[in-house]
Amino acid sequence: MKLSQFKYNLPQENIAQYPDPNRDGCRLMVLHSKTGDIEHKQFIDLLARYDEHDLFVFNDTRVFPARLYANKEKTGARIEVFLLRELNEEFFLWDVIVDPARKIRIGNKLFFGEDESVVAEVIDNTTNRGRTLRFLYEGDHEEFKRSLYALGEAPIPRYLGRETEPEDLERYQTIFARNEGAITVPAAGLHFSRQFLKRMEIRGIDSAFCTFHCGLGHFQSADVEDLSKNKTDSEDMVIGAECCDAINKTRREGHKVCAIGTSVMRAIETAVVGTEGTVRPYEGWTNKFIYPPYTFNVCESMVCNFYLPLTSQLMLVTAYGGYDNVMHAYEVAVKEGYKFGPYGDAMLVVE
Repeated sequence: MKLSQFKYNLPQENIAQYPDPNRDGCRLMVLHSKTGDIEHKQFIDLLARYDEHDLFVFNDTRVFPARLYANKEKTGARIEVFLLRELNEEFFLWDVIVDPARKIRIGNKLFFGEDESVVAEVIDNTTNRGRTLRFLYEGDHEEFKRSLYALGEAPIPRYLGRETEPEDLERYQTIFARNEGAITVPAAGLHFSRQFLKRMEIRGIDSAFCTFHCGLGHFQSADVEDLSKNKTDSEDMVIGAECCDAINKTRREGHKVCAIGTSVMRAIETAVVGTEGTVRPYEGWTNKFIYPPYTFNVCESMVCNFYLPLTSQLMLVTAYGGYDNVMHAYEVAVKEGYKFGPYGDAMLVVE
């Protein structure tokens, strides 16, 4: 497959700037991968398609306030600092992206906060925009993290076309988020409210959780036309024994497994062993890049959002639902006014 095959026309007005006031109040497109048939539903209709002992697998990663602003020493230039991951707790080292990068060199100091009380020194260049920062902080680690995060904001995508608001710290987080480490939300999980989870419980639909820290790989577009030569940034994940046992038991007993989001699908496909679809515990990094053609081994369905052109998430969905089916469904979604992006509407892809 070629990168250019994942271009499509997406008007700005189809990108949701805000989520529905009710998490489960969005629209739901149902795509049948075998036939290409499309149904237009509401998200609450999702439950009717699943029975007792079917399983939904969620990503319980927690997004941290990764976007901060600093002033460069001497010039006072305003610099955006996007936290990627903590490298070393003892020495307060962080892997970050800076913008504008051309102004930031090794040895420069950055001052954070209105009183500039948090200071960092650039100690390494990692990529064109990537830097390693050493925060000059005296105190314990937890105190430092609280001070740093208090200066940050929710890392909503720039393509939403608006400024970040304090409410985004809650909006841009699933209700079951608990393991901190993501810089972008697993968007399919945003549609699940507490009331919806209760309805699942009443219906007898089971839940399992893995942790996939959505990182820089979720932001990167492929940089080569030939996707077989593409390499993605590695992301940290954990799929524990409890989650694996739930998946394997569900399949063994003939029930359905539904992946809630592309990050869950990547986690499961990273951990699957053999052609029979057995999932085993896995903890570590993955750079698994899924694009057509690809044979999936475990899930009978997947809930996802509508993703932007050229994104790895779109490529995974086309691999699962069929390239022609999904790209046609996206054309229909644009015409029908579906909302795209993390705050947008949902799609269910079924066999």
